[in-house]
Amino acid sequence: MTQNPFEGLGDGGFDMNALLQQAQQMQEQLQNAQARLTETVVDGTVAGGAVTAKVNGVGELVGVEIKAGGFDGSDPDDLADLGDMIVAAYRDAKAQADALASEALGPLAGGGAMPGAPGQIGF
Repeated sequence: MTQNPFEGLGDGGFDMNALLQQAQQMQEQLQNAQARLTETVVDGTVAGGAVTAKVNGVGELVGVEIKAGGFDGSDPDDLADLGDMIVAAYRDAKAQADALASEALGPLAGGGAMPGAPGQIGF
């Protein structure tokens, strides 16, 4: 004997159209949030601003600024230090971008339950 799992959900049963409409709204919200993140730029800096990396909200490197006079281009050790500072500045900016994305997308992409829907639905 098989029972209808949606039997106890009310007179109309399970409203698939409402669920699909809600999912479509969530998808639109997610796309809007991602578009805003793409346009947002955060800076990561090291060595008191000697190197600044610019990263957008989705983690793409969009620029690097190096303070004039801080490095000798003919010194291999200076250039190696510069490379390390660029990586460190990028990591700083990327951490900020990740936090920003988590804040903006968390409720939409974090697997939170949709209002009125049983269980968890993740994207």
